[in-house]
Amino acid sequence: MEEWVEQLQNSVNTLARLKEFINVTPGEENTITTLNTKWGTTPYFAGLMDPDDPACPVRRQVVPSLKEKENRYGIDNYLIWKENRDTDEVRPDSIARQYYDRIAFTVTDVCANYCRHCFRKELVVDRELKLRMDVEEGLTWIRAHEEIRDVLVTGGDPFILSDDKIEYLIRKLREIPHIEMIRFGTRTPIVLPHRITPGLKKVLDGFHKIPLWINTQCNHAKEITEKTAKAVYDLLSCGVNVGNQAVLLKGINDDPASFKALHQKLLTVRIRPYYVFYCEPAPGIDHFRTPVEKGAELIRDAIRGHTTGLAQPMYVIATNIGKIPLMPDYYIKGKTETEYTLQNYQGKKTAWPNISE
Repeated sequence: MEEWVEQLQNSVNTLARLKEFINVTPGEENTITTLNTKWGTTPYFAGLMDPDDPACPVRRQVVPSLKEKENRYGIDNYLIWKENRDTDEVRPDSIARQYYDRIAFTVTDVCANYCRHCFRKELVVDRELKLRMDVEEGLTWIRAHEEIRDVLVTGGDPFILSDDKIEYLIRKLREIPHIEMIRFGTRTPIVLPHRITPGLKKVLDGFHKIPLWINTQCNHAKEITEKTAKAVYDLLSCGVNVGNQAVLLKGINDDPASFKALHQKLLTVRIRPYYVFYCEPAPGIDHFRTPVEKGAELIRDAIRGHTTGLAQPMYVIATNIGKIPLMPDYYIKGKTETEYTLQNYQGKKTAWPNISE
């Protein structure tokens, strides 16, 4: 049996198993025994939790909290709203759409790690939303819609599927004439790097007219290990680029030191910072949300001027009308008919010509 399968079969998803990794607090034990929610992670990722610190950034992403019962700002039926599922357009449950020429293709509701801040919480964690993940229905719809050129294969986590199923998905999508690129959203390089096996590499490898891209999710430098570094190198060796989509999470990465360390460490393992997402208004995750301005402030104060431009992600909020950038113009401090006044990260100012149309 492959190691990644053993990791999944030995998932840390009971109180007894959790106690093998951390000293569970009375509050955590009460939550696990009373809250009706899907939770769990791999033994590998559980091993990254601080056994004595309930505020550990890995631990808080894994262990449920009674704060998940609080819902002041979360939108009920969030995925129906956010993924435009209640529209006149007839689509299979597996197809979510916010753009004209690209879609999200949801192929599973199973994950290796059930993130407590998941924006698909209603579907993946709480199981209140029932969707039919029919791959054939989705493929048929994509074939019939020639405007779709870009498919994001998502879940759950699509890399929890077998090599054969992943190969089938890729092959069938590549057979569709109007598809130009295929993206996978997977957290396995972070929570289950063992998944990047020789068999999967064979599926992903090779020069193709329709390329593969992977975006993972890493939210704290503590999540990055040598196993992740090797998994990412193996993916790159297959010709698959790897980006990161972090989520801004209160108490986990919303301070300058943690934010900077995360993005600098991502580059040391060849992961390109791509997005920082504002924590979405899914129900039951209020306790992870910051003020909206926080992400832009962190990029300004912790990234700009302190590290290479490769480590500077775009800060966005995902909405029912697509992703909206949230970066204010911090750097233009004045403008006249002849010149701009520009300011850098140190507060130093310089002049720049104002070029007319």
